[in-house]
Amino acid sequence: MSGTPRVAGHRRRTPVASAPAITSRSWKQPSEHQLQGMQTDVVLDLGWGRLIFGQTFPDLRDLVDALRAEETGERDICIYPRDPHVLVGLAPDELFIDPSYTYRLDLHRYRPRSELIRGVFVRTVTSQADMDRINAIYAVNGMVTGDAGVMWANHRTRPFTYLVAEDRRTGTIVGTVTGVDHQLAFGDPEGGTSLWCLAVHAQDAPPGTGEALVRVLAERYVGRGRAYLDLSVMHDNAGAILLYRKLGFTRVAAVCVKRKNPINTPLFAARPPGLEQLNPYARIIADEALRRGIRVEVTDPEWGEMRLSVGGRSVLTLESLSEFTSAVALSRCDDKRVTRRIMERAGVRVARGAVAAEGDLAAAAALMREVGAVVVKPARGEQGRGITVGVTDDAGLARAVDHALQFCPDVLVEELVEGDDLRVIVIDRQVVAAAVRRPAEVVGDGRSPVAQLVRATSRRRERATDGESRIPLDDITAEVVAEAGWTMDDVPPNGERIQVRRTANLHTGGTIEDVTERLHPEIAQASVRAATELGIPVTGLDFLVPDVGGPDYVFIEANERPGLANHEPQPVAERFVDLLFPETRRR
Repeated sequence: MSGTPRVAGHRRRTPVASAPAITSRSWKQPSEHQLQGMQTDVVLDLGWGRLIFGQTFPDLRDLVDALRAEETGERDICIYPRDPHVLVGLAPDELFIDPSYTYRLDLHRYRPRSELIRGVFVRTVTSQADMDRINAIYAVNGMVTGDAGVMWANHRTRPFTYLVAEDRRTGTIVGTVTGVDHQLAFGDPEGGTSLWCLAVHAQDAPPGTGEALVRVLAERYVGRGRAYLDLSVMHDNAGAILLYRKLGFTRVAAVCVKRKNPINTPLFAARPPGLEQLNPYARIIADEALRRGIRVEVTDPEWGEMRLSVGGRSVLTLESLSEFTSAVALSRCDDKRVTRRIMERAGVRVARGAVAAEGDLAAAAALMREVGAVVVKPARGEQGRGITVGVTDDAGLARAVDHALQFCPDVLVEELVEGDDLRVIVIDRQVVAAAVRRPAEVVGDGRSPVAQLVRATSRRRERATDGESRIPLDDITAEVVAEAGWTMDDVPPNGERIQVRRTANLHTGGTIEDVTERLHPEIAQASVRAATELGIPVTGLDFLVPDVGGPDYVFIEANERPGLANHEPQPVAERFVDLLFPETRRR
């Protein structure tokens, strides 16, 4: 890569050591001259945990005490400890060396990108609401969330830099990174800085979002005349390591030390065989169980089946379905006709419906003419298979019924009710989470045709869900696009949103938005009543609602095995494990 020519006589604004000797040579005791001006015993609170700068601790026993002060539910990180093997040896039952690499970017050799990364705008955080959005991105990525108040207070001081990346098409925050200026924080004689918590929304972020965030942070510190930018990355995070190497980062000898706590368990304890093969819906439960010290035996990784054990008691689970769900409750949810009858008796409002059979569409046709449009679905089934939405004529009804009959010999026809598709998770007769599910859509960028946008969005959905969600590029997608007034070859303008599927099913690319705090009490009460009448301990209840914050709703169906991996930041996995093993509940 060609660089900018040096100007004769150019002098750096901040003199720094050409080869940092404190943070890159942890085994060598620095001289008094090297440490001149540096504060000692430096600990910074980042909201999700503390950064403990090991090179500032003259006595390793004080460093052990600092790590012991970690708060419950937080993750402290000690970076640059001197003689880390000796440090861990002082408290081997409490501390461990993190299985991560430290990478360093020499800021004096950094060269900016020649072309702007399209679709991304990186800016400084401007409000505490931005911190809430940052926490939402942390949650989606399975990271420890932070105290937004602490983060906002940090940002208002010079040592901390919080950046967010916006999608230029939508204005939505889709990525974040945090920077710490060591020189401003504790008078670092090396003039160092560090990068923490780089996170992007795997589904929504445009390509290059992570690179844009790293580059803007690096360029901020270049402007301050700092010497280097360090970061810690897990040893098996191949994608991130590839990005950092591309930007010019190289490995250094510095390591991180952490305390053995439930959050860090996967980093220092052996993992059960088959764990990595589990789908996200089973994996989220396994991870929560392991954090509590519950034994996990993966009995069928492809099926998502596990045996969880505490002491002499064990429970067999299939994702969120467990032995606690009876066969009767299972059958009540499995047949939508039975579910409807139970809901009607319980006083839960349901859509008007009729049963259709091959060669007998009279009742279904009569309902369609009365209400105008209907939904045709198999009486038994899941993941949106066999469903046709918006049928308005006899020929379409016949086709939809034939399609549904391929999945089940019994077909249910219901009134098409306008509103948002709401999923409510009820565990142990308590509402734990609520989310609005939306059909897959694409957002125009002014350059790409609809078909290409569908492929790109589908790839992001697939990566974000470990292959569980993708948008089919089929006739139904083309029909929905046509109904919106576009063809698959059209190039929509920047920011134009186009719905590409009729149903909000996650397996066909649907998205989900947490609305737990906005859920109306009447809908919450109806959800608990429905779960109680079904006699099921864990369920996902689907409603159509004109307004999540209002009392109106229509019940659609109950799912006996709801996916728990789609409801961040709500504690769905925690409540599920509480149900199975209440003795492990966190107080």
